[in-house]
Amino acid sequence: MKNEIYGHFHPDERQFVDKAWEWVTNAGEYHETKLTEFLDPRQGYILQSLVNRHPDVIVRWEGGSDDAERKRAMVAPDYRELADEDMEMRVLAITSGEQKFLSLEHGDYMGAILGLGIKRGKIGDIHVLEDGCHVVVAADIADYLSMNLTGVHRINVSTEILPLSGLRSSQVKLETMDFTVASLRLDGIAADVTRLSRSKILAPIKAGRVRVNWKVEEDPSCSLTDGDVVSIQGFGRFKVLEIGSLTKKGRYRILVGKFV
Repeated sequence: MKNEIYGHFHPDERQFVDKAWEWVTNAGEYHETKLTEFLDPRQGYILQSLVNRHPDVIVRWEGGSDDAERKRAMVAPDYRELADEDMEMRVLAITSGEQKFLSLEHGDYMGAILGLGIKRGKIGDIHVLEDGCHVVVAADIADYLSMNLTGVHRINVSTEILPLSGLRSSQVKLETMDFTVASLRLDGIAADVTRLSRSKILAPIKAGRVRVNWKVEEDPSCSLTDGDVVSIQGFGRFKVLEIGSLTKKGRYRILVGKFV
């Protein structure tokens, strides 16, 4: 069974597949309930596909908002009623009296939180608002963050812990770019977005530092399509918003959005 499951996933994902399959089998065979850390969409897809393979297991997802990217899962035997279970999530509300505070971006908050020694799995979505920031966090680190997060990007901040019902979500901000490309290959589009040469973008791709839709992609010739999300370690991420018509010279018009 394990080898059959492995065949569907990238070798780099095997460690997570093992862990997720253990949660599923423990729920189905030993009646255990598991509350996971925050999972990215790819991990969520893997876990859901494994749950679907077991007739006696169910899963509940929660990320704080309807379109949350990162979510916690509760894996349980199918006779459990999970709707009222505590998913152990809180909202860390961050504010400041400094004017420069309003220019802070998603990456600034992420860096400040991870800089306190917090693992990425303890943090859900980060919602940058007009007057502050709401971060979905695991309940067991909320107090620690509230006491220790005193600055973001050299700007003094104050914090407050809110229940999940107090979350104010924000729309993802994208900086749009449009250009023409000879093909829809990953390396070509990524090179244009990052403003690196085609040869320099090959290094992170072949090193496994590039993900397409949260899945490691090591093939530079991989073809991108509408809606694909590409993340490049050290260079952020972008989304293919639209692949338009061909130019007279046979090049593709393409619109991408860089996450800011």
